[in-house]
Amino acid sequence: MSTATTVMSTQEIANRLVELCQKGDFEGAQNELFAEDCVSIEPYATPEFQQETHGLEAIKEKSAKWASMVEAYHELKVGQPVVGTNSFAVTMFLDVTMKGKGRMAMTELCVYQTKDGKVIAEQFFM
Repeated sequence: MSTATTVMSTQEIANRLVELCQKGDFEGAQNELFAEDCVSIEPYATPEFQQETHGLEAIKEKSAKWASMVEAYHELKVGQPVVGTNSFAVTMFLDVTMKGKGRMAMTELCVYQTKDGKVIAEQFFM
């Protein structure tokens, strides 16, 4: 008996990522959709974050650090994906209050690359 595994298409990955992120389940999206050797690229380095983060565990640590800096989430909107063969992009709007820094709203363009049914890279643009 064959136990073939179905590899998700880029469209399926994009739809699932949007579904999870709209619920604020970023860790669930990473656990389910990201490759172990994925890369995350921020628009620029800050004292808190490097510009590039390599590996799923390091990316999850970066996400946890970001979450620890947020005092309150006021609004989160994730746009519908624009999908290519091995990549997709979504807009993400966040309205948050940062601990000690006040409230801020930002919209990012989030671009993801896929390979073999997993996200292998994410890059954020302001």
